[in-house]
Amino acid sequence: MPLPATMTCIEIPQPGGPEMLKPAIRPLPTAAPSEVLIRVEAAGVNRPDCIQRMGNYAPPPGTTDIPGLEVSGEIVQIGNQVTDWAVGDKVAALVAGGGYAQYVAAPALQCLPIPAGLSMLEAAALPETCFTVWSNVFERGALQPGETLLVHGGSSGIGTTAIQIASQRGARVMATAGNAEKCQACLDLGAERAVNYRDEDFVEAAREFGGGKGVDVILDMVGGDYIARNIKSLAADGRLVQIAFLQGAKAEVNFMPVMLKRLTITGATLRPQSIARKGEIAAALKQQVWPLIAAGKVKPVIFRTFPLEQAADAHTLMESSQHIGKIMLKT
Repeated sequence: MPLPATMTCIEIPQPGGPEMLKPAIRPLPTAAPSEVLIRVEAAGVNRPDCIQRMGNYAPPPGTTDIPGLEVSGEIVQIGNQVTDWAVGDKVAALVAGGGYAQYVAAPALQCLPIPAGLSMLEAAALPETCFTVWSNVFERGALQPGETLLVHGGSSGIGTTAIQIASQRGARVMATAGNAEKCQACLDLGAERAVNYRDEDFVEAAREFGGGKGVDVILDMVGGDYIARNIKSLAADGRLVQIAFLQGAKAEVNFMPVMLKRLTITGATLRPQSIARKGEIAAALKQQVWPLIAAGKVKPVIFRTFPLEQAADAHTLMESSQHIGKIMLKT
């Protein structure tokens, strides 16, 4: 069946609130030599999409201005340098943009097979969170079996993924969340300890969780005054991995404990990294994480799904922080 000339997508005509997301008709993208063109079945909604919509997270040079960082769907076209995929293959893919659309071009290296037992909707919830968690917690943070991990925002898409993968790989996990329901969700997913940050000090809880010494690794997306508190929460030789700054990127920090405890402070954003680097992460996920998903030991937590045309409602829900797990769009 021939491909259509146009597609429905979501545009951001100008920066602003969720109401700025508007359905539009655009020409169909085409696959570059090392890309595949995917007919999108579902796309994940992520916090960076909201930041882009506000005008504070521009796509990398040469990337479409259509938001959306992860999709699932069927390959309908392959570039002439692609050898690992064929038309008709069903994949989940990480993209640097363009996911909020009926079709998107994705680097072949950033595509992964749909894990056994998962629906296409569930598969679309995997790439952004799994790539982020694996590269930050296990590569940069070097979390080992038997170590302790503190996950801030444990009920978020990133958080629910980190809790499951880390606990399944033999780490002991503690999480923070904003209410009792979210804390219970963290416990249900494999966290041993969940702290409601509104009425309990996570620093003291982290020290206790680590046997009086603190935790080995912290995954933080909050920033602000959490940075200094995270340093207090780490054990000797601990690692703080920063992936976002919901409360700001600036903080006053006493670095003496960093020296005395031999701490590592690191961080990364996924989107600007090279296709080759993302391909390395994809290969690691296929080997290390996809078997856990196929075995039912790790599963995406989906809170709510909206039609593509209701992307504005999905962003409104995301910014309310009422969700547990992922918010999705269905084409």
